[in-house]
Amino acid sequence: MAEALLSPILEQLTTIVAQQVQEEVNLVGGVKKQVDKLKNNLLAIQSVLEDADRKQVKDKALRDWVDKLKDVCYDMDDVLDEWSTAILRWKMEEAEENTPSRKKIRCSFLGSPFFCLNQVVQRRDIALKIKEVCEKVDDIAKERAMYGFELYRATDELQRITSTSLVDESSVIGRDDKREAVVSKLLGESIQEAGDVEVISLVGMGGIGKTTLAQLAFNDDEVTAHFEKKIWVCVSDPFDEVRIGKAILEQLEGRAPDLVELQSLLQRVSESIKGERFLLVLDDVWTENHRQWEQLKPSLTGCARGSRILVTTRKHSVATMMGTGHVINLEKLSDEVCRSIFNHVAFQQRSKDERERLTDTGDKIANKCKGLPLAAKVLGGLMQSKRTREEWERVFCSELWGLDEVDRDQVERGIFLPLLLSYYDLPSMVRRCFLYCAMFPKDYEMRKYELVKMWIAQGYLKETSGGDMEAVGEQYFQVLAARSFFQDFKTYDREDVRFKMHDIVHDFAQYMTKNECLTVDVNNLREATVETSIERVRHLSMMLSKETYFPVSIHKAKGLRSLFIDARDPWLGAALPDVFKQLTCIRSLNLSMSLIKEIPNEVGKLIHLRHLNLADCYKLESLPEIMCDLCKLQSLDVTTCRSLWELPKAIGKLIKLRHLRICGSIVAFMPKGIERITCLRTLDWFAVCGGGEDESKAANLRELKNLNHIGGSLRVYNLRGGLEGARDAAEAQLKNKKRLRCLQLYFDFDRENDILIEALQPPSDLEYLTISRYGGLDFPNWMMTLTRLQELTLDYYVNLKVLPPLGRLPNLESLELRGLKVRRLDVGFIGIKSVNEREIARVTAFPKLKKLWVLNLKEVEEWDGIERRSVGEEDANTTSISIMPQLRQLTIRNCPLLRALPDYVLASPLQEMVISICPILRKRYGKEEMGENWQKICHIPYISI
Repeated sequence: MAEALLSPILEQLTTIVAQQVQEEVNLVGGVKKQVDKLKNNLLAIQSVLEDADRKQVKDKALRDWVDKLKDVCYDMDDVLDEWSTAILRWKMEEAEENTPSRKKIRCSFLGSPFFCLNQVVQRRDIALKIKEVCEKVDDIAKERAMYGFELYRATDELQRITSTSLVDESSVIGRDDKREAVVSKLLGESIQEAGDVEVISLVGMGGIGKTTLAQLAFNDDEVTAHFEKKIWVCVSDPFDEVRIGKAILEQLEGRAPDLVELQSLLQRVSESIKGERFLLVLDDVWTENHRQWEQLKPSLTGCARGSRILVTTRKHSVATMMGTGHVINLEKLSDEVCRSIFNHVAFQQRSKDERERLTDTGDKIANKCKGLPLAAKVLGGLMQSKRTREEWERVFCSELWGLDEVDRDQVERGIFLPLLLSYYDLPSMVRRCFLYCAMFPKDYEMRKYELVKMWIAQGYLKETSGGDMEAVGEQYFQVLAARSFFQDFKTYDREDVRFKMHDIVHDFAQYMTKNECLTVDVNNLREATVETSIERVRHLSMMLSKETYFPVSIHKAKGLRSLFIDARDPWLGAALPDVFKQLTCIRSLNLSMSLIKEIPNEVGKLIHLRHLNLADCYKLESLPEIMCDLCKLQSLDVTTCRSLWELPKAIGKLIKLRHLRICGSIVAFMPKGIERITCLRTLDWFAVCGGGEDESKAANLRELKNLNHIGGSLRVYNLRGGLEGARDAAEAQLKNKKRLRCLQLYFDFDRENDILIEALQPPSDLEYLTISRYGGLDFPNWMMTLTRLQELTLDYYVNLKVLPPLGRLPNLESLELRGLKVRRLDVGFIGIKSVNEREIARVTAFPKLKKLWVLNLKEVEEWDGIERRSVGEEDANTTSISIMPQLRQLTIRNCPLLRALPDYVLASPLQEMVISICPILRKRYGKEEMGENWQKICHIPYISI
């Protein structure tokens, strides 16, 4: 009956579809010609775009033309990406329609026509957009002849850099007297009354070296020993009392405060420094508003006599406003000192012949630094890759040196010119990567791995033959670092490199990306969003406080490609649906550390989205299934989402995903289908399902089999013994994951773990290994094949009696033994079978070990030493044994039965020894206990017993 009624409707639909398809063919056929024409126009424009890019700095009309060209190129990219996304979705839908399970439940008389009609409508819509963009490009191309461009062929080849190491910020030349003056003022007798704090100001122009000098004083050994508390805060503009208060409190207490009200923050700051002698550095202060400083200042009283505040600023008026007791003025450096800084960077690892051949030209270039150390570093970084005298002369004679006379009002004289020279010397793709950083707030601490993923999301990195865009991003990063575009490098947890941009470099990047990159905060919100240029913004950062709601005017930025929202208030969740509906071109979205509880279904409209950062959203409880339709998504970060208990079940549909970071969430299992994401590069977490109702939805270890691109770190939880678990582990083939550097295996204490651990053999190049809660009796056979292993942690081996010969691992630098049941650390652990057999070969055990932690070995009683043979004996069979020759740090905690330390440990070059909850060792080695062996350790610089 139903089929009889629907039959006429189906016939009518089929007729409509056929007509639409014919119209589409005609339309697309015409568009193909337009696309070909567009490509030709773009090629013609690109051939002179390098020249246009240089000329736009001093030609406003040309700058407007280049901006229009960029806008239309963005539009074209969006349309083509929409087209490729639609094709990818159609293919995936067609593949799902053809699976046996879907065939059984599919409505055969409705599925096909509607599916086809949907495709026709989408194709027609995209074809019309392409035609519209082609017409825009045609109009812009006609204007090209007006500007008389010269052919300037671009190159994307990176020139070889002579040194891969980053410039050492601590090597400050020509400031020894100023450094001594700062340290002297910090350590000198206080002129203030007890409970008050003295202010010292470093004053000088941008790029003169104020921050570097303050860093040197801050890290000085005498200064560190003198002050009980040290705090460093980047202030910049605007002077945000709440942010400054949070930064001070975080460093005092070691964690981010949960307070948002200024008075509550300042009250706790006051309590934390009461009676303490502290040093507070306020770097890069701009405000001259006395009222703002007076709000903050009372919280810094009540401290111990001798406390100091060190301020860096460009303005004498700021130093006066803050009640400075002593001003240290930083003047420009002499030409001679600038040449020394320039040479230090430019001539790294060059031969004597090269130095002699290039020094005279180098001196002339260095003389253009005008006394600014940042300029010397930038120019030195530029010249690192120049090999011939002709290349050096070309830089010296560049027409850009005359720009200060042409565009004096727009470009900061002195420092922008070296930056321009270095910038234009970069390949075009590297330039784009640098300019992208203008979207971040000033003094923002960027993370390298995050920035590279954002570059990938914007399409700035070309895929290599091996498909490794990340390696290209790493190379670009190193080039920018060598040019001093990045600075203040810090490394956390092996792969986490963080850095900043100098404020002058940031100003330069923002100058070059006017109307493209925008940073909005509470102070400039209204001014920034009412301007019509908001419609042209492509990359936006918003730093909003609790009192500031999401500005609806941002919805005008229809072409927005990057959005970073820093807002610690629940109202953001209510604003997101409209944001996603309006700003559909977003490719990179960062909502990290926000208080949202869910991602709205409107996220499905972000069809271009490549990068989604939700890290540290500790209230986030769920991710919508519609996210799995974002088929272009390349990176998803939900680390430390402490309320997130499940990932979308269809996550396997994200076949373009390259990076999935989960650690720190409470996700119970990995959904089935992860095996489909074969281009995955990062998978930092995998939990084996523990059974129950989730087992039917959970992936098992064998789904890792074809994910051979995953690298970096991988943690595997809930490992269980038995034949089935071992078979799954063997299928995972971890040994084929050649990019994997860190592996952490967490078992369930099962005695049957022996066969399982053998099946979990990692790649031979592994550098970091943790094995925890292992219940087996023996170590895996593959343990001693890891010849590149640098760090090893053995954690709670409940049934283990004997350690393997770890001393034979040639590259081991760090060893942690935690909660083991062993009663003896014997010579087998060192890797020596017997010390009394004269046939033993010459041996060095633990040749590179620097750090050794022995924790919670509650049953260990003996730590065997080695009988040392006389080195002077002229016996062919005499053995020379060296054990732990590089050991620097030893920590022994909660080993109550351990009687003594072996001689080879006491003879090592230890710099730090910490012994706690070890009563026998304390009695034996403690100074206060008059221990019999105190003299054996008293030479160690730092001892805590």
